Amino acid sequence: MAALQNSMPSLHHTLFTNSFPQRGLQKLSHGAFLCCKTSVSLHVRGEHLSSPPAASSSSSQFQDSCGRRRMIAVGITAPLVSIVDRTPIAFAAETKKGFLPVTDKKDGYTFLYPFGWQEVVIEGQDKVFKDVIEPLESVSVNMILTSKQDIRDFGSPQEVAETLIKKVLAPPTQKTKLIQAGEHDVDGKTYYTFEFVTQAPNYTRHALTAVSIGNGKFYTLTTGANERRWDKMKERLLTVVDSFKIFNV
Repeated sequence: MAALQNSMPSLHHTLFTNSFPQRGLQKLSHGAFLCCKTSVSLHVRGEHLSSPPAASSSSSQFQDSCGRRRMIAVGITAPLVSIVDRTPIAFAAETKKGFLPVTDKKDGYTFLYPFGWQEVVIEGQDKVFKDVIEPLESVSVNMILTSKQDIRDFGSPQEVAETLIKKVLAPPTQKTKLIQAGEHDVDGKTYYTFEFVTQAPNYTRHALTAVSIGNGKFYTLTTGANERRWDKMKERLLTVVDSFKIFNV
């Protein structure tokens, strides 16, 4: 655990807003949060196919028709494209009804998030998706460099969970409670997952976190919801945290 304690300043700088993102949100006087809307501009470039000079007019018309159909097809599929790479590849998160996959080929991780959540940009976060109506319902991924090769080098699941919750994932002014912590292996890689609750003066958040090590990085994924909506969101959030996988890059 000493190694994890020594990593706290760096962890706190990059992971603190995992559970409580401040930037990208406007706090209202009654304690609720208003999410800043984000939009993604899509630019689709159509390639013009030119015919050889000797080609007949019928061939040119055929190519024009194909080009129009290609652009129509692109127009239909364009809304499904985002700034997150969702190309279906071998290590991508398995698609599940009601969820969308995220695969980051550069940083080497993949996960699912509920359909309807939108990506927001928050400084210090690698990826954040959230519900625009219920801003406490979100998922975020962060990474820091580490020389460790296995998450177990930092201690037991409970030790790592308690340290992260108290020093990283919740402000010191909030009450926290670790509900459970465990570990599992996927393709030879160990993951710690834990469930916890944080209590602020005006809300209580129920959250799930998964941590693991790979590619020389300490990965943290955290998702959660307002306690009053936990029963409704629990299964979906469990799907999110269980879908989190790391692959070699």
